[in-house]
Amino acid sequence: MAQQVFAYILHKDGAADDTALELTAAARKLDPNTEPVALVLGTGADLDKAANEAAASYKEVWKIDNPALSYPNAEIVRKVLVNVIPKGSIVLAPHEHFGMDLSPGLSIKLDAAYAPDVVDFQGLADNEITLIREEFAGQVSTHVACDVSGGAVFTIRAGSFPPDESKSAAGSVTDKSGEAGDVAETGRRFIEVLEAEVGDVDITKSEVLVSVGRGIEDQDNLEIITELAEAMGADVSCSRPIVDAKWLEKSRQVGTSGQTVKPKVYMALGISGSFQHMGGVKGNPFIIAVNKNPKAPIFQAADVGVVADILEFVPELTEKIGEM
Repeated sequence: MAQQVFAYILHKDGAADDTALELTAAARKLDPNTEPVALVLGTGADLDKAANEAAASYKEVWKIDNPALSYPNAEIVRKVLVNVIPKGSIVLAPHEHFGMDLSPGLSIKLDAAYAPDVVDFQGLADNEITLIREEFAGQVSTHVACDVSGGAVFTIRAGSFPPDESKSAAGSVTDKSGEAGDVAETGRRFIEVLEAEVGDVDITKSEVLVSVGRGIEDQDNLEIITELAEAMGADVSCSRPIVDAKWLEKSRQVGTSGQTVKPKVYMALGISGSFQHMGGVKGNPFIIAVNKNPKAPIFQAADVGVVADILEFVPELTEKIGEM
């Protein structure tokens, strides 16, 4: 494969997102001989910090500095990337709200193939790559042949590729701001960021989380989860169905529509493990999953998996911890 591979790096307050390291791994799985180029867009000192951080993992970083990029606006970013990225290139972006907004339109403007929510690559040959995606909440894996001879744009599911944490690239940062073209405001404009309310416990700072999903069945059963969390010295979090049922407050929700957490230990009880939920679990924690469905997607991410009914398993586990 002769194409250049680019990775779009998300960043906030000068810190690159965890997905930056995962995109490195995804690029090398796509083509072991490639050296992906990091794309870092923004403005000012925060941009410089994020670009320098990316250079620890990427041998080459292209940064584009413009005040109009102070907040990521997909319409503006698409215009910029079309001017900067060579035709026929392959672009990888995280499969989260911004990546999903940016990527389909970018593929059209680049006249390139497009595939969202990729969890693996295999079988690159003669400019054709086999993509692996998951359907029906992870119950089925689909293998899709994709011709990348004219370039491609892929969004990569968070957590699908192990992050490359070697920090050994010592890469260079190249300023491509002059090639960005007209970076003007579009019909869409940024207004403000509304931060999620922090409840009585800030789960984003918790080192151990006991997270509960729809497998708990009834609000009254949450008591056994609280008892387990107390025995473990953990905080209680949850998946979206628990918040939708108003059994726990929104500040306890983990996922792309909730909080992003970075615990050392994450116990998922009765949680199927959809990418919307696991997209909120960062930092490569030790994951323990308990679910009575042996085919639940959560087991693909878990370090330890237990096939059991949490209503029976959790009280026994709490008792054993108490004895210890």
